[in-house]
Amino acid sequence: MMLPFTYLFVPGNRPERFAKAQAVGAGAIILDLEDAVAPESKAAARSEIARWCSSQNDAANIVLRINDRQSPWFADDLALLRDSRIRLVMLPKTESANDVAAVLAALQQECEVLPLIETARGVRCVEEIAAAAGVQRIVFGTIDYALEMNLSGDERGLIYPASQIALASRCAGIPAPVAGVTLAIDDEAALLADLAFARVFGFGAKLCIHPRQVAPIERAMAPTEKEIGWAQRVVAEASSGQGAVQVDGKMVDRPVLLQAEAILMRAGRR
Repeated sequence: MMLPFTYLFVPGNRPERFAKAQAVGAGAIILDLEDAVAPESKAAARSEIARWCSSQNDAANIVLRINDRQSPWFADDLALLRDSRIRLVMLPKTESANDVAAVLAALQQECEVLPLIETARGVRCVEEIAAAAGVQRIVFGTIDYALEMNLSGDERGLIYPASQIALASRCAGIPAPVAGVTLAIDDEAALLADLAFARVFGFGAKLCIHPRQVAPIERAMAPTEKEIGWAQRVVAEASSGQGAVQVDGKMVDRPVLLQAEAILMRAGRR
């Protein structure tokens, strides 16, 4: 199953933006109950989310970011999940497999968790988190991680955690992780540079904080026509039954075929 390239945050207390966010074309929208909502507004936000979700026929592309397990709002957020059609939950400050298990144990229906790794403890335990039952894919909360670690702002400070998150995801057999946000809303060059940095480590999607960020990321993540053409030739030659084959002067072996199939899947051609 192809998972989204883009995840667009929407404040949970701004219901007038929910449908608009869906119309932007993001792979998924994240209804946010955590950072975007002040403590005094969280109860009202839960009510707005419950009301809106009850009118949706399909909640497959809706993610709910709840408050972390240590917060006073955790139980109420889980109650909202139990009563809604939402089946994807983003868990902030995930630091152990037990955090994931606590979410799933409180729900009466099958849900998948997107653990948000944004602390030193989360990075240290990311292997067990990635391997936990019910985890769909990992999300890297770069801003909070940088704050906790008192990083200077140089992106080299993210090399170790990004590598660990990507490696843990691969070893656990789950999809590629999701890169953190870019705060520069109107700077497409900065947005794409952040994406390119994340792609170096094998990240396969990105968080967005504004609708204008969605289209550039979707375009950048989509295979080019040249890549699609090459992939189609590889798959065609490999399925010809002629044994060892060449495409563009290069031998086609299993890793090359898998790469071609992945490109066609990303392009929606398989």
